[in-house]
Amino acid sequence: MKNTTAAVINLINAARAAPDAPIAFAECFTFITTTGTQYTWTNVDYDVDFDGFIFLANGPLVSGLKYKGSVGLEVDKQQITIAARPTDVINGAPFLVALRDGAFDGAPVYRDRVFLAGPAGGVVGAVRMFQGRISTVDSVGRTQATVTVASDLVTLDYDMPRNLFSPTCLHTLYDSGCGMVRGTFSADGVVGVGSTAASIFWAGARAGDAQGSLVFTSGANSNVRATVKAAGAGVGYSLMYPLPFAPAIGDSFNVAFGCDHTQGTCTSKFDNLANFRGFPYVPPPQMAY
Repeated sequence: MKNTTAAVINLINAARAAPDAPIAFAECFTFITTTGTQYTWTNVDYDVDFDGFIFLANGPLVSGLKYKGSVGLEVDKQQITIAARPTDVINGAPFLVALRDGAFDGAPVYRDRVFLAGPAGGVVGAVRMFQGRISTVDSVGRTQATVTVASDLVTLDYDMPRNLFSPTCLHTLYDSGCGMVRGTFSADGVVGVGSTAASIFWAGARAGDAQGSLVFTSGANSNVRATVKAAGAGVGYSLMYPLPFAPAIGDSFNVAFGCDHTQGTCTSKFDNLANFRGFPYVPPPQMAY
């Protein structure tokens, strides 16, 4: 059973009493990026003002997210299609590029059926038809992408206990458990001559940037994040995966130190042994008796 307002219940009951009176509603979709930015779109041809947000009619078109009811704790997984234009931009990058580059990895997704007083009329109320998160990005083409979403019950599939005894640190670099501040270990740079989509030349490159992240702040790759595979002081960076567009000379970026989660790196590189969450002295399985 879905929760809703008394106004929606009255609207539906009135429609039952007068079968010839149609019910106007809009499907509203909410996507929240890994940075916390909320994007709201609707499938009707006019904007919908609902729950403090404007659901835009000129954004990407979402097809899917059907309502499914079942008994038990079955994880509902659905494959949806999202069609987008080059002008649909997420953090400065085209939607499909941002989706491919991980902007929506694990992102919460909601589908609300918003009931209206009439076509393009005021909002009467809504019913949440689906709540989950993006599980995998299956394919990305020139005009649309196919994505698998799973209901929030997928969190029950997580391995327990959450913290395991591991030789390497369990924290994510720069999270609250790690305690390090990204800005302390980051630097601003510009793309130099000879750079390609897979390698960035910058005289200010630091060896400590290896395994770190590089985020472009201007140019065609603006807001695109890349992982640094290798770094050489005075030379530049080799990227784990090529950028969606070849960078132009002078494009700016911000890069921060990376971490291999070992005790040695935590001590020598970050002086953060107090927050190290690894267990390097746990014997391997074949030596445990």
